[in-house]
Formats: sequence, structure tokens, C-alpha cells
Amino acid sequence: MTNPVSTAPASAPASSSDAAMSGDRPYAQTLQALRDKGLRPTRQRLALGRLLFDGGDRHVTAEALHAEASKGGVRVSLATVYNTLHQFTDAGLLRQVVVDGGCTYFDTNLSDHHHFYHVDDARLEDIPGDGITVTGLPQVPDGAALERVEVIVRVHSAKTGG
Repeated sequence: MTNPVSTAPASAPASSSDAAMSGDRPYAQTLQALRDKGLRPTRQRLALGRLLFDGGDRHVTAEALHAEASKGGVRVSLATVYNTLHQFTDAGLLRQVVVDGGCTYFDTNLSDHHHFYHVDDARLEDIPGDGITVTGLPQVPDGAALERVEVIVRVHSAKTGG
């Protein structure tokens, strides 16, 4: 599963009542995803969810999403953006990717995959899950279960010399 909110364009409904029935309203897919996960569809969650999920898989920081929301006329505090991103993550709508202690991204792609981290422009790029093979994992501690293995490959422009 990639994005929990489908972004595929719907075929044009024959009438306005068909549009309402097909969920072709602007926030319909985000609204349904929030309800499916038991999250109350507040104005802020709907607006941020639409920014996150309309347009395909992406990686965002809280600061970048806050700037995007502000630019789009969505009045929301940075604290609310952080809280919403963490609520979406806890609900299984996003995956958190920690690149460094101070750099956290939120990923809308929930499928099994890894990342390139482009150091020069602080950007993540997906690597398909079958693009990396990890062997030699240590024994999982007693009482623990392996959740997943995530690999972040740090790269820089060959022009910068690293």
C-alpha cells in the first residue's frame, strides 16, 4: 500500500448528485481516510491531509508543510502541524523517517521501501523495497519482535566532492 488516500482522478460524474455519491467533493478522500482511522475531521486535519495526500507520495518536514499551508491560505500554527503529523503517523496514514536527530520527515508512501537522502538539498528519494537486501541482522532481543528494517543511503552531488 502506498498512499492511504487515493489520488487517482475520478471519472467525471454525469450529474451533481452523482458527484456527491461518488465522493468527488474536494475533501472527500481525505475525510474518508480520517474517518476510517477514527480521527475527527477537523478543519486543520482536512486542510493538512489534503496538502499531504493530494498529488501522490511525498516526503515533508513539519516546517515545510507549515510553509506550504501558510502559502495556500491555511491558518494553522506550527505546533498544530507537528501534532497533526504525529496523529496521522500514529493512525497509520504516514510513516516517520528520522534522517538525523534533528531532521524528521513524514512519508505518505507506506509500502516497504528505503530512501536516498540527498545531503546537498536535504531531500529524500524512495528506493523500492526490493532495491536493497539486508543480511546478517542480529537476533531480536527477547520479548521484542522485528517491525521493519529501514535503510537510508546518504548521497551528495558528485560536483561538490562531499
